[in-house]
Parts: sequence; C-alpha cells; structure tokens
Amino acid sequence: MKGRQASLQVDANMEEQVGAFWHRFITRMADDHFPDAAVCLDEVRETVGILFRALGGDGGLRIEAVDATAISMRRKLLQRIAGSHNKVELAWRDERSLRLPLSLDWFPHRSLNRDLYLWLSALAVSDHPHRQEWYVHNQELTRNTLQQFPGMRARYKRLVEAHLEQRPTRGRLNHAEAEAEQLLRQALTNPGSVTRLPDINRDPYPIPLWLHPAPPGTQLQPEDDVDENNNDHGGVSHTPENAKRKQAQRVDSPESDRGLITVRMENIFTWGEFVNVDRGQEDDEDLGRAEAIADDLDKLAVARNRRSSAASLKFDLDLPSEADDDLVLDEGLLLPEWDWKRQELLPDACRIIHLVADAPGSLELPQHLVKTARRLRHQFQTLAPSRVWHRAQADGQEIDLDAYLRFAADRESGHGDTAHGLYRELRSGGRGLACFLLADLSLSTDTWINDQHRVIDVIRDALFLFAESLAATGDRFGIYGFSSRKRNPVRLHQLKEFDEKYSGEIRGRIGMIKPGYYTRLGAGIRYATRQLENQPASRRLLLILTDGKPNDIDKYEGRHGIEDTRHAVQAARKLGMQPFCVTIDTKGSEYLPHLFGSNNFVVIHDPGELPNRLPLLYARLTA
Repeated sequence: MKGRQASLQVDANMEEQVGAFWHRFITRMADDHFPDAAVCLDEVRETVGILFRALGGDGGLRIEAVDATAISMRRKLLQRIAGSHNKVELAWRDERSLRLPLSLDWFPHRSLNRDLYLWLSALAVSDHPHRQEWYVHNQELTRNTLQQFPGMRARYKRLVEAHLEQRPTRGRLNHAEAEAEQLLRQALTNPGSVTRLPDINRDPYPIPLWLHPAPPGTQLQPEDDVDENNNDHGGVSHTPENAKRKQAQRVDSPESDRGLITVRMENIFTWGEFVNVDRGQEDDEDLGRAEAIADDLDKLAVARNRRSSAASLKFDLDLPSEADDDLVLDEGLLLPEWDWKRQELLPDACRIIHLVADAPGSLELPQHLVKTARRLRHQFQTLAPSRVWHRAQADGQEIDLDAYLRFAADRESGHGDTAHGLYRELRSGGRGLACFLLADLSLSTDTWINDQHRVIDVIRDALFLFAESLAATGDRFGIYGFSSRKRNPVRLHQLKEFDEKYSGEIRGRIGMIKPGYYTRLGAGIRYATRQLENQPASRRLLLILTDGKPNDIDKYEGRHGIEDTRHAVQAARKLGMQPFCVTIDTKGSEYLPHLFGSNNFVVIHDPGELPNRLPLLYARLTA
C-alpha cells in the first residue's frame, strides 16, 4: 500500500513538472514582446516626473503603476492556447495620478521603450476630460503635443515606425477589422486625419503610443469606512513588489457556516469578478500564492471581517472615500478648507479642538538621550545671542554715564530737571525668531521601523531633543501634535505653548504622545499660522514633521488633501511665515515639491536618524 502511494506521489510530481514546463514553453512561444529590452517604471520615474511637470503637467499628480485591463482583440493560435494577450497595460491620467505601465517591453531596443515612457508623459500633459471617441481624442493629444513640443517629433517618428511593424497584417483580419486597422495606421502617421472607425466586434490591436481608450473608473459606494480600532492586526504585513492600484468593490462578508453548496461547473462563466478566499490561519503565511491570484483578477471584492490573521497583503485599492459628511460645526475653533475642484475656500469647514495630555507630573529626559542632549545643548548655546548693554533704563545694574551727563547738562542749562533712564542693564539680545513645530501623530506612526522602535518612538525622541536644543538658544518655540478623523474634529495636542518655559512637565506631555487617526495637514498648518501670527518676532518658522502625505477617510484622501495643504502653505508664506517640511516618507520627493517647493523640504530615508537630524536642521534653517 505504501509503495502504491509513493508511486502515485511520483506520478503527481512528474505531471506537475511537465505541466509547468509546458506552460513556460507555450507562453514563451506566444509572447511577442521583448523582455530582455524591458525598461521598468522605477528606472525612469524621476525623469518622467520632471519632464511631465517641466512641460506644464499638473504638479499635484503622482506617478503610479497601472493595472492590466481586459481586451478582446483577435489573437493568434498560440496566444489562445497559452491563454495570454487577453489583458494589456496602457497609460492614462486621472485627477489623482499619471498612471504608466510597471514596465515596457513593446520594442526590441531599450532606448525605444524608454522613449515610450517619455512620450506618454508628454502626451498626458494636455489630457483632459472629454466626450470624444478615444481615437479622435488621442489624435488631438498627439497633434497638440507635437505642436507645443517640437523636440518630441523625432522621438515620436521613431516610435511610430517601430510600432507599425508590429501591428497585424490584413491577412489575419476580416474586412471591417482590416479597414479599421488601416485607419488606425493613418491616424498614427497623420494625427487628426481620422474622424470615424467602422463598427467591429473585437477591440483593435492596442496602441501603446496612445492613452487608454476607456480607463477603469471608481464605483461610488457610500459605505467605505475605516475601522480605526481594527487597523493593527498584530501580524506580518506584506506589500507586493509590483504594487499597482487595483479596482475593487465592497461586498457583504460571505457566511462561513452555510454548509456545502453544489455548483454545476457549466454554470460558471467567469471567475474574474469575485473570489472568496477564506483562508485559515495555517495558510496565512502562503502570501505568494495569494498575491499571484490577486494579480490575475480584474477586480478585487473586499468584505469586512473582524477576525485577525497572522499575515496580510496590502493593496492600493481603487475604492471611493467615505461620503463627505455635512455636520454642523458650532464648537471649537472653525477654520476654512480649500476645495480645489470649485477653486473656492470653504469657510468654517473644519473644527479644531485642543487636547492636553494628562501627564504624570514632571518627567526626566530618557536616559538613552542624555548624552546626545548634552552635546546638542552645547552646540546650540553658540546660537544664543550674546549679552548686550541696554541703555537709558529706568532701573538697572549700574548708572548709564552718557545718560547722566546729558541729564546734568540739561539741568544746568535750565532745559529740564526730571531724571529719565539714567541706568543701564546687561541682558541677552534677541534673534527675533519664533518657531512652531507641528508633529504628525497619525495612525501610520504606529508602524515598526525595526524590532525595537516604532515611528512614534523616533518622533517622541526627536521632540525631546528638539526642545532641549531650542531651550538652550532662548528662541521662542511651541510644539503641537495633530491628527484627525474627518473634518470634525481635528485634534491639536498641546505639548508646549510659546509662553511656557521648557520643563519636566513639558517632557511629561511629550512622553505621553501616541498614534491618533489621520493627517488633515491643511487644517494643522492653518492653525499653526494663526499661532505664529501672534508672536512678537521678525522671523517665523513653521516646521512640519510628518511620515506621509495628507490623507483622511473622507474626500480629503488623494488630490483634495494635496491641494488643500498646498493652499495652506501658500497662505502661510504670504503672511511672512517660512514653512518647511521634514518627512520620513521615502516617496516624499514625488509630492512635496508641489506642496512646499523644491527647497523647502527634506526627506530622511532612515527614520532612526530623525532625532539627531531635526535639531541640526533647525540650526541650519535659522543660522
């Protein structure tokens, strides 16, 4: 019996190996791309972003990878056998991102694939919502791009010549498809000359030089909420390497105790809309297989399940934000918010509430920071202004001889007999500087950066050392933390007011900070601007410490939050403030130039360096 089981196991393994070999062989034979000449998006992301914005593209858009979408073009026999070429990755642009393929291997030369990335970024600059047919709109974009940027003509000509060689010949197509193919070739070589295509039953062969004919849209559903009490499952979290924004829809969680249901296989027409993968805990570590299945699906169905798992996959889902709430704001401090679609500042849109931690009395500086704090205090004492004599004082340490001689001469000449300001006093001068440090205390700061520390821990240490350093200079400074859950309320955590003296009680408040909710950064900046306006200083620095981009669970997610933050930064700058952002988000360089300008932010790639670098950065900014 054991011998028979072993024989069956060998046969199964052999069958699996033969099947894998056949799959690789037939897929390679059917593939008409050039993987050896592939260019990845990460290789050109920075170049593409610079080119897109330099040509006048929207600076608020991110560069993201697209997900493959289904296509029903006529396929070759080998492609049908291999089950390939039923999806294609094409570029498109929406209000949030410029979406480009994760890699391009259409052409046999890397230079052409790289040129295709650059051409698509230039083509997307003038893209706009439209009701034209997709081929008419793309011809219009092509013609405009070539007219506005003549330097792209040679590149476009090379791409068209290489692509026309790849397109299907008339012998493979029926009459209507052949006519459509001929017109598309004409549209590529002479943009604007084709205004109508014949009706055909299949999609034409894709055109990688054009934007997507029908970009996937978001399904609006009102119940997209976030459970802030169940975000940390305590297990391993993995983000796929080929992270793309996936289409998704919300569904009810399937019942797990319904028993066995028999399904006739001939009734199943597709498995692309919904797959219920109810994996047990013993399977939670098998993330590779789950990632491969998810990558094959056109649309992911998402259901809420309160059970935690040992491991999870993170996807960027194309789900809508929660419907905008219209609560009446009648308490706290009301602040406006910028609506970028309407280009209007909405009054009283956010409510600010103040929170003060119930610190357990005075707190000493943590022992692991004592040595560093001593070194920083010594360095920052050199920034403190030197002591100078303040003359003509009503009272002071000693008589001001110059003032006394003038008084005596005036009295002898009969011009006055009342003494005013006859003393002088040695006091510290002033730099005329005030700094407001706004620290992001959102939920994402609960992320672990190594086996010992979370992001919130390094932020706490950074605030300790920052306060120790500034206390040595005598500069006026305030420290607040903030987080939000929609626009009502936005929580401002008071750690140190401008008029408070740095002490053990302040250290106690800093020691009590913990992760909050989300990052409505525009509201925090507007509050900080109001506080700085009231400070008697000739120079006002607004220092923002964050670990990610602006976001919240209502419409503030995405472009709305980016543009509101940018408007708040510009308003602060017009009032004479100096906003500067310090982030540990490794992708900060993609969106921070749009928010703060190219020279008004810094990305710290190793979060562990933040406590040491923050005080030194302040010294450089205020030197």
